[in-house]
Amino acid sequence: MSGSLVLTVIGDDRPGLVGQLSAAISKHRGNWLESSMSHLAGKFAGIVCVAIDDSQLDALKSELASLQGLRITAEVSESAEAPASRRLTLALVGHDRIGIVREVSQVLARHAVNVEELSTHTASAPMSAEILFHATAELTASPTLDARSLIRDLEQISNDLMVDITLDESIRP
Repeated sequence: MSGSLVLTVIGDDRPGLVGQLSAAISKHRGNWLESSMSHLAGKFAGIVCVAIDDSQLDALKSELASLQGLRITAEVSESAEAPASRRLTLALVGHDRIGIVREVSQVLARHAVNVEELSTHTASAPMSAEILFHATAELTASPTLDARSLIRDLEQISNDLMVDITLDESIRP
């Protein structure tokens, strides 16, 4: 029987790190399904989903634990049928300050919106050189979500936030 294994990986960034990880997965006949990886503050941080036969699971976990310079956690994922949902994309720009992610995530939670992907960074504003916070997120929500209410609540967080939300009106089965 085959299952999914979700790996989180962190270590000092260096050439060959992804190759080392993928070699261990391939050695145990794991199939690299999807991943997201980043270089953050000199560290490599990644999450990987691997399909693997149950008979190879323990051997792969053991091999991953022996990789030098990497801290890897492995969680078996039980696939659950996802309910129908709307896809949303959020783009947000505002003056950088402590608490923006907390405030936005609280609004999303109040509207029962799930964050599937989140990417953030800071950059200087073109004219003033003030630091701006940028966030983009891929979200899912119930087909009955009141998008206007969500946008209004996000805009109320702060006068200096610019919020752009687009909806992909297709319902995911």
